[in-house]
Amino acid sequence: MEAELISNKQQQIENALNSAINYKVYSEQMTHFFESKSTSGADQSEGLIEYTALNYQRMKRLDKTIKVDDTQIKEFQKLNKEINWLIITEAWCGDAAQVIPVLNKIAEATKTIKIKLAYRDEHPQLMDLFLTNGARSIPKLIALDRNQNILYTWGPRPAEATKMVNDFKIKNGSLTTQFKQDLQIWYNKNKGQGVIQDQLLLLNKQEK
Repeated sequence: MEAELISNKQQQIENALNSAINYKVYSEQMTHFFESKSTSGADQSEGLIEYTALNYQRMKRLDKTIKVDDTQIKEFQKLNKEINWLIITEAWCGDAAQVIPVLNKIAEATKTIKIKLAYRDEHPQLMDLFLTNGARSIPKLIALDRNQNILYTWGPRPAEATKMVNDFKIKNGSLTTQFKQDLQIWYNKNKGQGVIQDQLLLLNKQEK
């Protein structure tokens, strides 16, 4: 049974990688969604289109402003193996807009990490193999070695933001609109450091 599950995961990962896109194409598609007032996936509701337009602006800003400092770059460059980051996402996802540009900056700094992106609703079977607390939460990063073996998974948020969300849910039951706005403010103030620190920790474990 376990061998069958592993085989299914590898097949779903391979299927996603065959149709996945790089960050440049993803950015171009975000521009298309913004200009055509549309979004990824079958649900073209006004709300998701508005989120996509907002995410387009966020990504443009982050692409220009996010920095990986020299000390962090040196740590990432110690990585001596090729790693593929397969990231499951959707254009309307606010967490994805805050996280994926940072992951791209890390990949650009390392030269050993390659990013591929796949839309969640185009790969439901893959998504269902990597649920977060039973939910199809995105973005979801699946780190793979050159033979497509799973090294680790991460997402949908940095550890500190995840704690904020979990604490709020415990106290209030569900996330409110105000909390979601506060979370975006946290992302803006954090300037990608939560994502960077999480990836440093996970990648360092791979080197040991």
